[in-house]
Amino acid sequence: MIKLDNVNLVYDIDKEVQTYALKNINLTIGDNRLVGIMGPSGSGKSSLLYLMAGLKKATSGKIVYNNTEIIVSKRANGGELRLKEFGFIFQRHFLIEYMTVLQNVLTPINSYSKEDINKALGLLEELNIEHLAKKKPSQLSGGQRQRVAIARALINDPKVIFADELTASLDHKSAKEVMKVLSKYKNKSLIIVVTHDPSILEDADEIINILDGEITGVEEVRGEVI
Repeated sequence: MIKLDNVNLVYDIDKEVQTYALKNINLTIGDNRLVGIMGPSGSGKSSLLYLMAGLKKATSGKIVYNNTEIIVSKRANGGELRLKEFGFIFQRHFLIEYMTVLQNVLTPINSYSKEDINKALGLLEELNIEHLAKKKPSQLSGGQRQRVAIARALINDPKVIFADELTASLDHKSAKEVMKVLSKYKNKSLIIVVTHDPSILEDADEIINILDGEITGVEEVRGEVI
């Protein structure tokens, strides 16, 4: 579970005019579900994701993951959580260019055991790119690179998967196929997806709407609107 208690993210805090990227965020997200964060460009949805993932530091307020406050610093628990508990899929793929597809997928676990190689190949097969296992990122299309990034995020069986506009480089058909694969994991992981495209959230359990840095509504898709 992730809980945000009166969280603010302010830019230019030392200047006369300050900009609130996020303002007075109070939010609780439960375990093992698919949650969408929706909003227009510049609404603060990616900033919200990065705070929950420990990739940004809040200006004020508290962010708690499973009863542990996330502290963002070089020596604090954020790095350990990201390594052991979290998986990430970004709009930019951040693949390592000199590694093969298979090697990129195995990077988070730093293991080339037969079991882990077979697991990675299984993920690539689910994403319909197992035939690219020996290719380098420069030999792939943007959509193929994104599928590799998704497999890499899943290899460590993360308890939370953070995805920021993961389908932006995919056509509509491929985007829906990728989301179908990802949604299979919501029974054992909390999956949080930032997107501007509501059509990819048809399997979501909850949708958080955000505008101008403030949450405007939380919709339980399989229940009532809060």
